[in-house]
Amino acid sequence: MTEPSHSHNDVLAHNREAWNRWVEEGDRWTTPVAAAEIAAARDGEWAIYLTEEKPTPRDWFPADLRGVDVLCLASGGGQQGPILAAAGANVTVFDNSPAQLRQDELVAQREGLAIRTVQGDMRDLSAFADASFDLIFHPVSNIFAPEVRPVWRECYRVLRPGGALLMGTVNPIEYAFDRYLADTEGVLQLKYRLPYSDAADITEEERTKLYGPNAPYEFSHTLEDHIGGQLDAGFVLTGFFEARKDNDRLGQYFPNYIATRAVKPSPSSSG
Repeated sequence: MTEPSHSHNDVLAHNREAWNRWVEEGDRWTTPVAAAEIAAARDGEWAIYLTEEKPTPRDWFPADLRGVDVLCLASGGGQQGPILAAAGANVTVFDNSPAQLRQDELVAQREGLAIRTVQGDMRDLSAFADASFDLIFHPVSNIFAPEVRPVWRECYRVLRPGGALLMGTVNPIEYAFDRYLADTEGVLQLKYRLPYSDAADITEEERTKLYGPNAPYEFSHTLEDHIGGQLDAGFVLTGFFEARKDNDRLGQYFPNYIATRAVKPSPSSSG
């Protein structure tokens, strides 16, 4: 496997600035929810997304969110956190990008919501004590971290027994294909060995052609690290789904996303 050409701190800083710029440019995942969505959530009508197009099943959440301590992990942007807060949860949003966190703060101020924001690296949740949360909502974002197993270990630590981790991510197989050929010519051609790394397996010129200048670095990870990593951390998987992007070339052949629900066992349920 190719050795990374960038340190983790280099990637963290680069991705922080990339997301800060995307906020300025109005990227889809940086646009805060509208007031109407907050009003509906207050009335119990809401949906949030671990993946791009498919709502997260409501039975993956507690039946009543009032008083539930939720960590929206690498989930800034003024979208999921405000919805959960409006539904009654005690929400903390943790993200690498200060500009993304400001979007949550703006919605909180606009709607009179209590949302705590914390900046940091998703691999290091030392800002939080053990057993601080009942639920972690982690939408497609660990593709921006060079390693994913530390994320699962930290999630397990900060969850209370019986708490759940909801995770969405890109199907790793997406990264094996030449994305430029797929998008521009409709040609599906295998190009990269998995696990794929933007920081090692592609030139800056190629990245710019694909994603535009200064896009965040992405990493595919393996299913062994995604699912086996959660199991090794101590979680029990209780839910799984796949999802496709609308009108996507690769999505015509396989699901673009996977999502899992994993529970930290209570002492009474172990053994």
